[in-house]
Amino acid sequence: MKTMIKNIRNNYFLGAIGVLFCLTSCQNYVEVDPQDRLNSDQVYRDVFDADAAVVGIYGKLMGLAEKYVVLNELRADLLSPTINAGLTLQELNEHSVSINNPYANPKDFYEVINLCNDVLKNFKAMAEDNRIDVDEFNERYSDIGTLRSWLYLQLGMHYGQVPYITEPIENINDIQNLNQYTRIPFNQLIDELVNFTESLPYTSTYSAGSSLVINVDGYNTAKFFINKECVLGDLQLWKGNYVEAASHYKMAMETGTGSGNDSERFDTYRVKYAEIATNNDLAVGYLRFREQDARSLVDNNTQGWRSIFAREKDALWNTEWVWSLPFDSDFAPKNPFIDLFSNQGGKYLVKPAQNAIHLWDNQVQRNGFPYDARGQKFSYNMINGQPVIMKYLYRYLNSTTKTPIDLFVRDGDWLLYRAAKLHLRYAEAANRDGEHRLANALLNFGLQAEYTVNGETDVTNIEQTKLPFPYNFDARQGDFPYFRGDWHRNGGVRGRAYVQRAEVVGDSLISIENNLIKEAALELAFEGDRWGDLVRIALRRNDPAFLADKIYDKLVKEGNPKADEVRTKLMNTANWYLPFNWRKEE
Repeated sequence: MKTMIKNIRNNYFLGAIGVLFCLTSCQNYVEVDPQDRLNSDQVYRDVFDADAAVVGIYGKLMGLAEKYVVLNELRADLLSPTINAGLTLQELNEHSVSINNPYANPKDFYEVINLCNDVLKNFKAMAEDNRIDVDEFNERYSDIGTLRSWLYLQLGMHYGQVPYITEPIENINDIQNLNQYTRIPFNQLIDELVNFTESLPYTSTYSAGSSLVINVDGYNTAKFFINKECVLGDLQLWKGNYVEAASHYKMAMETGTGSGNDSERFDTYRVKYAEIATNNDLAVGYLRFREQDARSLVDNNTQGWRSIFAREKDALWNTEWVWSLPFDSDFAPKNPFIDLFSNQGGKYLVKPAQNAIHLWDNQVQRNGFPYDARGQKFSYNMINGQPVIMKYLYRYLNSTTKTPIDLFVRDGDWLLYRAAKLHLRYAEAANRDGEHRLANALLNFGLQAEYTVNGETDVTNIEQTKLPFPYNFDARQGDFPYFRGDWHRNGGVRGRAYVQRAEVVGDSLISIENNLIKEAALELAFEGDRWGDLVRIALRRNDPAFLADKIYDKLVKEGNPKADEVRTKLMNTANWYLPFNWRKEE
């Protein structure tokens, strides 16, 4: 079979990973023979060739960034098209996708999947011939295998029934042939993904000594690669295996446990409380002793909640981000998010829906201010009278003038997985497994606040869950005797956001689950998670109205005359999914 390495190298250097590619034995990849093809024995010779194949896959993956965000947000309830948007975006917003809509073409996903299949096959051959050792194989094979499962999960939630193909094929256009490749339903696809991904030999991140984990051109490559525990948690969550989901999430949440560095040990993926005195944190906060002054909101690129998306990739950034891919102006592909979101030097195609704005405006901060600062202050800003999504633009727009720092420097990041999302997903699993108190603690003000006893100075037997894994948390912080549990700095998602408690009303399970999904909107808006969240809960409850009503509310608030028609359509779950229309040429 014709190798696919030639395809994955061309024009898809992944920012700093592009430099990494050049630092690994890529000379072999650019010296092609007259037939413009490379045989497997020319490109899969050693671990450096294997690294180049991994890098090539992630480079190709970057081409899906815009589609990922648009499909997962515009089809849901938090994002709306602007007057600049064309018909293709309007169709997604109104769930009436035509056969030629390029966003709905599954071919782009299968191009990456087919490359994954090719690489996985060749990795096996390398291991059998001892061209890479067991550890090198386990890390790289598991990475690409997990990435393939993540891609299939995306396909499943958007298309419902899809072909599940695990071997490379010569012509991916054959995938549209039902006689060759049967489409399986979403629930069956989840079973396949769970079985395969759970069987992978390695679930940790790349080891510190791996040749794929380096610092180059200001980037550390460790967070470029998919987190296997998070994906396993997500798959088990979709499957309804809540203990297994919580177990995988817990392993990811405790990445820093055992570290000799206190900051890494206590802060990594812990959703840390605010540093009131210094504001050197990732929390919504105000200058100390000026909490009643709205002008003292900490609003800059190096402190507070906004800095989650704006700060350099420093130690504090590493405590929040699990998976993030950088766009660099010096490498292809270009950053698609400036054109998508910005009304300054971009095309301004989508904006926050009124529904999302309404959610933020109906929160109350702990100082009494009647709005959630994560909304207009941080997730979006009003620029020239228009609401502009800012999460992707902080490195592009001047923080004062809101104009481009440099029209030709369009760096940015694809925001894929972070600690707050991890906590909300874990809490969703724990809540479904009956651990309502624990889920509510992680959602609201954190573990220590939930499990403390007022007036007690001896914390030996308090400030901890006293539950077996995966629900065991030690948040003790005491001096008589001295304790510092691994989770004593956890402040809860809403605690870090400085908003009032989300109360439990009625049935704990449903109320907390509703609160978690609402919180995901407030915290993770526009990051590419919303459609999956709505589909997962609606399927779990066998309640299409859970999804249909939220889309309806968005369209009503936008004054869209098709709101009733769309709600009626979405009450049939078959209409949630995109048509599997294959376009050979675009």
